[in-house]
Amino acid sequence: MDGFESLLEKERVSVGRYVRFRLDGRTEAEDVLQDIWLTAFEKYPGLRKKESFKAWLVSIARNKVNDYFRKKAACLEIPVERLEEARLSDARHGVSVVSTVRETLDLLGGRDKQIIWLYYWKEMPQAEIAKKLNIPVGTVKSRLHTARNNFRDHYPYHYSGTKGAENMKQLPEYLPEYTIVPDSREPFSVKWEELMGWFLVPKLGERISWGMYDLPSRKCDHIYDMQVTGKAKVHGIEGVELTAREAPYSNKKEVTNRTFVAQLTDTHCRYLATLRTDGDVRNYITFLDGEEFMECWGFGEDNCGNETNLSPKGDIQRNGNTVTSARKDFLLDIVGRYTVTVNGKAWDTVCVMDIETYNCGVVSEQFLDRNGRTVLWRRYNRDDWAIDRYKKPWSEQLPDNDRLTVNGTTYVHWYDCITDYIL
Repeated sequence: MDGFESLLEKERVSVGRYVRFRLDGRTEAEDVLQDIWLTAFEKYPGLRKKESFKAWLVSIARNKVNDYFRKKAACLEIPVERLEEARLSDARHGVSVVSTVRETLDLLGGRDKQIIWLYYWKEMPQAEIAKKLNIPVGTVKSRLHTARNNFRDHYPYHYSGTKGAENMKQLPEYLPEYTIVPDSREPFSVKWEELMGWFLVPKLGERISWGMYDLPSRKCDHIYDMQVTGKAKVHGIEGVELTAREAPYSNKKEVTNRTFVAQLTDTHCRYLATLRTDGDVRNYITFLDGEEFMECWGFGEDNCGNETNLSPKGDIQRNGNTVTSARKDFLLDIVGRYTVTVNGKAWDTVCVMDIETYNCGVVSEQFLDRNGRTVLWRRYNRDDWAIDRYKKPWSEQLPDNDRLTVNGTTYVHWYDCITDYIL
């Protein structure tokens, strides 16, 4: 057909990324994509405005993905449409609670979703569920207990017992004294749900303040106040909107405001969109906008995001200040266990290193406690990083700062970040 192949070729990567965002399994995603290409080919002659091809193709993709989930729900005997009924519409949160219940169920695994549906919506006794699923009653009770806990963990409305928002803690003007001592014990695995580079967990109700401290002066350069402001969707993918209020520590009235949309899943944390203000125009850049988005915000294959379930992989090996690594596109790994003491308070942490993955020429150390929260973040620049701008290597600019040798190349410690989590 006239023009179809060339138009499809331009959008194939974007639509493929969209589908893989929605579907966990690569095989399932490829099957859905083949269905999308076939449907687009068949319906293309009826498309009047060829300049709307991308939006038209994405709408086909969205419908096909929704069809996939409906078929999956039917297999689990969970009628998706009925979850939208007003069963809870008289509750205090109104219709939004119904929507939130459905969204929370969508985050659960198949067995959790099935057992909750049968017990709460179908109101089946546990003995009847056992008979229907051909499993012991004890197994039903165990699965139901697990499903309740998983639902509670994902559900955004929680009573905190306090009224109003807590005031953020005041960040110090100078970086507190700290020590980092290697621990001979094995590193522990950790659930790391923070947004890479911003320290905020993208969940409703979350907020944090953090500061950037220059070395060797230890003086705070910029502060960031961040919070999740509500739920958001980007091209049909659900996430949360978050804002970042940035200001120099020396002039807190000189504020820059940023807005992002991010998504947290059971396995990854990723950016979906960012808002850029060009004069009086609010310009939204999303994960479908190719390199314009991926260069600054994308991470991982098809922008899958950073992993949240971290365990040592052996991709990065560290011995003191000497680091060696495998040859991979995405190098982020736990490299050891350390006791980090800040202002006299000790934290049992693992060190997560990133080697030129998020930012070319940059290595970072991120010390996470058992809650998966950052205790200390440290940045190192490759000796020739941005040398056209700074005119001389970092070993000359900051001769007294710490060094790392990574695969034989020198990196120089530039600045640190701490958050009000540790204060």
